[in-house]
Formats: sequence, structure tokens, C-alpha cells
Amino acid sequence: MVPVIEAIVEVRDAVKAARAAGKVVGLVPTMGALHDGHARLIERCRAETGFVVASIFVNPTQFGPTEDYTSYPRTPELDHRRCASAGADLIFAPRAESMYPRGHLSTFVEVPGLSQVLEGASRPGHFRGVTTVVLKLFSIVTPDYAYFGEKDFQQQVVIRRMVADLDLGVRIRVVPTVREPDGLALSSRNRYFDPADRAAATVLSAALRRAKEAVTGGERDADRVRQLLRNTIQSERRATLDYAEVADADTLEPLSRLTAGRRSVALLAVRIGPVRLIDNTILMESPVEH
Repeated sequence: MVPVIEAIVEVRDAVKAARAAGKVVGLVPTMGALHDGHARLIERCRAETGFVVASIFVNPTQFGPTEDYTSYPRTPELDHRRCASAGADLIFAPRAESMYPRGHLSTFVEVPGLSQVLEGASRPGHFRGVTTVVLKLFSIVTPDYAYFGEKDFQQQVVIRRMVADLDLGVRIRVVPTVREPDGLALSSRNRYFDPADRAAATVLSAALRRAKEAVTGGERDADRVRQLLRNTIQSERRATLDYAEVADADTLEPLSRLTAGRRSVALLAVRIGPVRLIDNTILMESPVEH
């Protein structure tokens, strides 16, 4: 089995030993309840680095007061087996009191602008919690590479900006979204669905697919693409739309037109029954590799 370490000092010692052996260190931050999407992150990290740390920590500071922190799925034994099969060398599973002594922090890190739109507008304070805990993990593990899923698109944009602004030196790798055969993006919250809501949830991937097809077919008016997204979501009676946006994929700036050479993305947040889902798709790629 993969060693499971709770103490920060022990993780630092393990990383120090790996570096002394000449190994490149990779980090896969997770909140547990692991699925095949998380496994893909660990596998990619395994392929590109020599020492793979998977962190499992349900971070309280990124949940709002009415969100599902206490009920968020926790499956430690299953998570440990999945980490082992995917190739992790170490699991860092700190307790909340270790990450947040005295039950809180006095210091936070924020990325203004990027953190206040889309998910940030719907979930005030969310990204402050995300960036702070990710910075803490980077400080503890000191990875050379860190791996994030493309499904949480805004999160990786925010983290990239934090890394660049603070000269952290961590190279961010983004791994494509893993989907069910019917198109639903894998998410730890999918287990909350009843059968009817699970079937309805495919409307997100259907909306994104139609938007992509429209752009591939020559549509360049971003408002028409937004309306296509909205119309598709609203056609599902179990769905409640939070936002449907077409934005620059690097700055998250809303676009009026899609243009060659500018990477663009469609982003959705939709509530299906009790479950809030996010998803996205790249509409146009930039000729410059990111």
C-alpha cells in the first residue's frame, strides 16, 4: 500500500529524501472521493515525474456557509486503493487542525479579477480558499509539477496566475476532462444523483457539444453561442442555469466575437436537482501552444 502521511514535517522529509535520490516531484491535489478523472491525473504525474504525491484534503475554506462541506463524500479506503493503482508514491492526508491551526488563518492569498467572475461571483470567497490551500500545499510539498483537471477550468486559470505572480516556480499541467460514455463529466458530486437527475445531467455536455459544433461550422458571434448554450440548458426541465459564458480561455474576459488566434472557451454552471455542476469546452484553439 501507498504510505499515508498526516504530518506536514513527515511529508517534507519524504520529499527531501526523494530529491536527494534525484527524483522530480509531482503533486496531485484532491479533496478525495476519487474517480477515474483523479486517477488520470495521478497516472499523468506518474508518467512525467519520479515521485508522486497525491494530497487528500476536504478544504473547509473553499466552501460557502450553505454548501456541502459536512456532507461532501469521504471515501478514504477507496481513495487509498485508487491512489496505489494509479501510481502514487505517497498520500498526504492532513487533518484540518494541521492545515488551519486554531481553526482559522490570519493570512490568505487572493487573485483579484479572475477570482470574482463566474464561479467566484456565484460562490463568493471560494477561490480565496482554493488559492490559499493550494499555496500551502505547494509550500509543504515543493513540487516541480502540479496536476489539475480541465473540468475545473477557472481554477487552473486562477492557479496559473498565482504561480506566475508569486514566482513559485511550479509548472502547472492541465489534464483533459474524463467523461462517462454519455458525455457527463466525472465529478465526486455525481454520486448524489437519483436516476432521473443523472439522466438530465447530460444536458451540460449536450449544450457544450452544440456550441462547439456551431463554432466549427463558422459561428463567430459569441452572443449567439451563449444563447445556444442557454436554450439547450433551459430545454431540460430539471436544470436551472447559473451561468453560460463564452470567454477568453486565458483571461476569462467575456468575448463579443470569436477570432482566429485567440483561445476561447464555453463555460457552464447548472444545478440539476440538488447538485450543482460545472463543465466547459474549448471553442477555438490558439496556434500558440499553452
